Amino acid sequence: MIRQSGIKSQKINMIDKVAVVTGANKGIGYGVVKELCRRGVKTVYLTARDIKRGTDAVASLKKEGYNPKFHQLEITDEESIKKFCEFIKQQHKGIDILINNAAVTQDNFNAPLYEDAKRVIDVNFHTIIRIEKFIFPLLNDNARVVNVSSDCGHLSKLKNKYWIERLSRKDLTLEDVEEFVNWFLDSVNNKTLKVEDFKWNILHAYVVSKIALCAYTWIQQRKIDRGISINALHPGFVTTSMTRNCGLLSVEEASDAPVYLALDADQSLKGKYIWFDKTEKDWYDVDIDIDYVDPDTFQDFVEKMSA
Repeated sequence: MIRQSGIKSQKINMIDKVAVVTGANKGIGYGVVKELCRRGVKTVYLTARDIKRGTDAVASLKKEGYNPKFHQLEITDEESIKKFCEFIKQQHKGIDILINNAAVTQDNFNAPLYEDAKRVIDVNFHTIIRIEKFIFPLLNDNARVVNVSSDCGHLSKLKNKYWIERLSRKDLTLEDVEEFVNWFLDSVNNKTLKVEDFKWNILHAYVVSKIALCAYTWIQQRKIDRGISINALHPGFVTTSMTRNCGLLSVEEASDAPVYLALDADQSLKGKYIWFDKTEKDWYDVDIDIDYVDPDTFQDFVEKMSA
């Protein structure tokens, strides 16, 4: 689908909602902000930890005719989250759309180092708990939350039978998920990590962080009320700086599925794992075939990330 680069010549019916996108100064988050604005969402907050990068991103979008707002938000810092929440309370009745997009990958693409693995899990998983604590109380009735995950976050990327069975429990708790990530971190710290516990021999910290994110998404949905929907999303293999410009989808193409969940999906869609083509995948099916990247493209990605 070819879209116009700006919106000045388009007549748009404004959607009176407040949307917040984390980690949005570049990549998928930037694309989602742009698409939400293009679709006519009245108030869209592009948030980022770096003020200059965030304001520069907003300035770039305004040059194209869009009008997002910027607010600094460092999702690993509770004080930053609290300040953002106070601002939202003062300015708005609440939040209608929350796209939890901010994420990092591990520095060492192959064998993870302990401190780096901790960082990846903190940013990609533990920040979701912080956001739930402080931002979820600001969600309006029937709000929509999208936890941007990955194909790495599908349970089939795990081969350890004990953890597959435990994470598949319908009464899964946060304690279960915390013990899962601690099991992994302890194995990294003690140098007892077994590659046979995983489908891949790379990206273990990233895989664990995204599996934990998905598992906790189901817990969040089970706990929430007021008609709020929470889903996990694999946005696709996207060409961004995180993937060293390898990928099958552009940022613009990858913005479609998150915005679909934010605006178009039926409100009854809750606690699901959604693929980049907007279809639902069974997160618990460890035998599912979700390998969609051709071997040459994947090898190019591995080589660039390992360099």
